[in-house]
Amino acid sequence: MHGTHFLAEWQGLAPGAPLRDAPALRAACLQAVQQAGLRAVGELFHPFGGEGGVTGAVLLAESHLAIHTWPELDAVTLDLYVCNFSANNQARAAAVMADLQRLFAPQRVNEQRLVRGTLAGA
Repeated sequence: MHGTHFLAEWQGLAPGAPLRDAPALRAACLQAVQQAGLRAVGELFHPFGGEGGVTGAVLLAESHLAIHTWPELDAVTLDLYVCNFSANNQARAAAVMADLQRLFAPQRVNEQRLVRGTLAGA
């Protein structure tokens, strides 16, 4: 279960960022995953309608990407976890994060990277 977990909060986003557009957000996430060499095995993107944002998830063979948009805060939060069971996927995950960061072009960034699987024998 060894892996890397990326957490991000981005605010002050680029004009036109897909904060309410579920199909555009879905396409961007799936493209970032594919270009990085990760494998999507399922996905769901739910728009909240009106002035609401979008919650999306891409299930990966390597784990998951979750994204939540907050139009009222001009913000997005991301959660990307990849396991390193068959290969070290840390660079692939970093590429997904970089692609999405280019899309949103945030002015303010708060990111964390956690190593998972530190239990004995894990």
